[in-house]
Amino acid sequence: MCKHILNVQASIRAPCCKQWFDCAECHSEASDHPLRKTTEMVFGCKKCKKVFRKDMDHFEEEDEYCPHCDNKYIVEAKTPQMAISVEGHDARMGERFEKDMRLKEDNLKTVFDMNADVSHRMG
Repeated sequence: MCKHILNVQASIRAPCCKQWFDCAECHSEASDHPLRKTTEMVFGCKKCKKVFRKDMDHFEEEDEYCPHCDNKYIVEAKTPQMAISVEGHDARMGERFEKDMRLKEDNLKTVFDMNADVSHRMG
């Protein structure tokens, strides 16, 4: 799992050391040598787990998809963003985190008609 790109669809086999990486930054962190550039890349699809080669000199629009399962592996990268958020927010509770006892309760909600006389049914 790549920590640099969150939506990686294919792994890349580095031509220099023949090891698999999710991105070039992962290769830089794990290796002591620079990534060698080449025109023929070897990819491993993360959806179907099959390997395929692409010639980057003749890369066309249909080459953005895995030839085995049609998974689009060339997508805009989603990188992790720093954010501060409050945990524990429940959308069902509205904007309140806890029940505020100072607020007046709504009238008793029921499916029965509260004004109807049902004393003859109570036995």
